[in-house]
Amino acid sequence: MFLAALALRPQVVGIGPLIDDIQTDLDASHAVAGLLGTIPVLCMGLFAPVGASLCAWLGTRLAMTIGLVLIGVFGILRGVVPSTWLVVLLTLPVGIGMGVGNATAPIAVRETVPERPATGTGVYATGIQIGATVAAAIVVPLAAVLGGWRGSLIALSIASCGVALAWTVLERGADAHVRTEGVIPRLPWRAPTAWLLAAIFVSMSSAYYGLVAWLPDAYVERGWSDRSAGGLVAALSLTAIPASFVLSWLSERHGGRRPWLIGCALVFLLGTAALIVLPGGAYAWALLAGIAQGGCFALVMTLPLDLAESRRRVGELVAMMLGVGYTLGAVSPFALGAVRDATGSFDAVLWVCVVLLAFLTGLASLLPGRTAQGAVQVRVGG
Repeated sequence: MFLAALALRPQVVGIGPLIDDIQTDLDASHAVAGLLGTIPVLCMGLFAPVGASLCAWLGTRLAMTIGLVLIGVFGILRGVVPSTWLVVLLTLPVGIGMGVGNATAPIAVRETVPERPATGTGVYATGIQIGATVAAAIVVPLAAVLGGWRGSLIALSIASCGVALAWTVLERGADAHVRTEGVIPRLPWRAPTAWLLAAIFVSMSSAYYGLVAWLPDAYVERGWSDRSAGGLVAALSLTAIPASFVLSWLSERHGGRRPWLIGCALVFLLGTAALIVLPGGAYAWALLAGIAQGGCFALVMTLPLDLAESRRRVGELVAMMLGVGYTLGAVSPFALGAVRDATGSFDAVLWVCVVLLAFLTGLASLLPGRTAQGAVQVRVGG
């Protein structure tokens, strides 16, 4: 699970540091170049139900393999095609692979370690954080060594193919990875619990993607250099790596998910607010917010495992939460950019992120009191 998760973010995170080179080489507009980052996040939402269905049809082992192969193979093809629109078009199957992999991971945890859902989630959430952080750090040096952005993205894609091979070999013959009884997951549109999870994920992902997109520009506006301002996102990612596992592990042993999620959301809120009102300590606040963000992500991804007993119902909750959450979260950078245009200040953008995190804190408090050690069976069918 850890190895598979390493491949679930580099193809989108690696675009940001290379965007200027990509835009120049392809002679593309800002809007077209922005699609390379927007499409994968939208796909993570739109194709989460497809991932849950593939788990039911084929089993989680094969579903994850398909997702990883899509990421790796089409990532390589995207790096070699000459046309701008072919590069954009081939980003779609890469995003589909990411969507399938994201939806498969919680279901695989439910199968393999049902008695320790937070620990299992923490393992792959940590893999996601490490994959994203390493990709952001190495894509520019790789581009310098390998002849440009194409060589850099191809290298990431080859690594994803290696991850797909490792996953297939290591999971070969695993008894837990079996097909379900033939019932395909349906999105639980009428279930209040499913909508609560979706709202939690929307508020969390919107705040996170908004910060990643606009925090550096907010500090450049304050007079920082591009390099120093970009370091804030690196700091935000750095502390999220250990937090993803450690806070999940602690929640499984002390108090359950709800109080830990409320605490992480509150710290995330305070860290983001401090970035606005106490900019002199920006790196410290970014590190603090990163701890909270890593904890929030891992804990939220564990919630479907807490709130449903059967594998099929876990798949339904995951499909709903990620489908709605990533789809709306992908709009956040654009919407917050519009806030900047309307107000003339990035402070307003960061305050919107604070409001989103206040919603996250409030929504977390609405979770069932038993969201903790052991699943809580809820009716999530239509």
